Amino acid sequence: MKKNILIFLLGVAVVIALDQITKSAIATRFFMHESYPVINGLFNLVYVMNPGAAFGFLAKASEAFRYIFFTGITIVALVLILYYLLKSKSQSLIIVCALTLIFAGAVGNLIDRLRFGSVVDFLDVYIGSAHWPAFNVADSAISIGAVLMIWDMIANRKKENAS
Repeated sequence: MKKNILIFLLGVAVVIALDQITKSAIATRFFMHESYPVINGLFNLVYVMNPGAAFGFLAKASEAFRYIFFTGITIVALVLILYYLLKSKSQSLIIVCALTLIFAGAVGNLIDRLRFGSVVDFLDVYIGSAHWPAFNVADSAISIGAVLMIWDMIANRKKENAS
């Protein structure tokens, strides 16, 4: 249990630091909507502020609603993750890592919401004129954490079915 908590705390600190450092670097070096090609035809760095969630979800809702909704949902998710980590008896390393990434990503984006009312996004992946919505380190951590969680669930289901 102590090992899991140490992994969690260190992982959260590293991911939040990387997230905030990269967002700060973009915000101080780029103009809004400025784009810098890294790999032509595939990847740019761009500075955008996302008032919504993934894929611009609720971006057009009022600022007050977004602030309350996203802050509230994030705090509830963070409390549930902490509760699970502290109360669960058996935790695989994959689940601890998954929850660490999801928690840290949520905190990284929450910091932006509290500071700016929006989230700094800067990673722009595209092919031709088809762009994936811009994202950031926190979003990447949340996505990787979710994939790890699903992978662990599938692996455990296969183990249960085999026995």
